[in-house]
Amino acid sequence: MADGSENGEDFDSRDERPDDLHFSDAELEAALEGFEQEFEGDDSAHPASSEPGNDGVASATPDASAAFGATAESDAANAAEGSNAPASESPSVPQSPSDAAASALDFDEELRGLVGDKAKSAALITRLASARLLAAFCQISDISADCIGSDQGAVAVLRNLDGDAPEAAAKDLTTVVSGMAAVLAVNRADKLDSTLYLHGEAGQTFAPPILFASAPDFVEDLMLGIATLADLRKQGLHIIDSASLDHDAAMAIIAEHTRFGRGTSHIR
Repeated sequence: MADGSENGEDFDSRDERPDDLHFSDAELEAALEGFEQEFEGDDSAHPASSEPGNDGVASATPDASAAFGATAESDAANAAEGSNAPASESPSVPQSPSDAAASALDFDEELRGLVGDKAKSAALITRLASARLLAAFCQISDISADCIGSDQGAVAVLRNLDGDAPEAAAKDLTTVVSGMAAVLAVNRADKLDSTLYLHGEAGQTFAPPILFASAPDFVEDLMLGIATLADLRKQGLHIIDSASLDHDAAMAIIAEHTRFGRGTSHIR
């Protein structure tokens, strides 16, 4: 039994130090010195972990694995984020040349309206009872307008709003139709002006409240941009385009509303 115990102790001690079975102390020290010299440069470039029992090589390997893992996770997260990005963040499709030209034209038109080079709206307010008759007068006066009938007088909404075109239209209409007066209302750069024209000459001016009080109700909405011609059509108002008439048709309409007497004529 004693021999067995001693043998067991010898086996256990040898098991705890297995290197004794293969290396002498001198050989083990020589091997360790070789490892230390081999990794001495790595130890200076990659400091050893502060944890006891770890050398530079052992600590460098987990750190590199952790760094690689963190980089891989970051790349995967960025890829997922890019794939899940909303469509609105994707690069916009460039405008076609035609769309770009239309946008530039709209901007120029808006700018001209803001600085007053082009009126936002303009209308000739008359005391004529018929929109057809006013459209006929506009046709023979070379005025492009949409004419609207009203119990308070027909109104011609002018199409040419460039420069002083509205004033020229007022002069032409009251010159061609001698003796007929018309009030020109113009909205330029959000400033409303109204002037009475007679025999091609500008006369008295009116404040907007006075104009709106004596004009049809839709005039204020049109001049202030509250309503459009399309809105008025939906309301059932009768609108005639002066361009829909040729010269002969215009003269026929005028003849229908004209009563000829001895040396004179009257519009009715």
